[in-house]
Amino acid sequence: QVQLVESGGGLVQAGGSLRLSCAASGRTFSRYAMAWFRQAPGKEREFVAGISAIGGSTYYADSVKGRFTISRDNAKNTLYLQMNSLKFEDTAVYYCAAKLPPLGAPYSIPTARADFGSWGHGTQVTVSS
Repeated sequence: QVQLVESGGGLVQAGGSLRLSCAASGRTFSRYAMAWFRQAPGKEREFVAGISAIGGSTYYADSVKGRFTISRDNAKNTLYLQMNSLKFEDTAVYYCAAKLPPLGAPYSIPTARADFGSWGHGTQVTVSS
C-alpha cells in the first residue's frame, strides 16, 4: 500500500485560501485514484474531492464545488487541494486517501470512505469567522 502524509493545514480567516498537500511514498502513485475527505468535530468523515488515476477526471462534493480544486503531480508523487473562499463550516481535519481502481475502470473516482484502503493521518484546517 502507499503511505500518505498531509501538510499545509492551518488557521485562516473566512474568505481566505489554503493549499493542502499529500505526499505519497512508493513508485506506484500514478496508479491510484486519490481523494480528500474531512471530518469536523462530532461529525462523520465526509468526501470532499476525488481525482482519477488516469485522465485526471475530478469530482467534488456540492459543498465545495467552485471553491476547491483537487490536482495531482505524478512526477512528485503529490496530491493537492487548493481551497479558496473558505468558510467557517470548512473547519475540519482533512485526510487524503488512495485506492487502486478496479481492473477495467482506471477513470473511476471512488467517493465512499469504505472504498479506500490507504489513509494519511490528517491535517487540521481552522477557519475563523
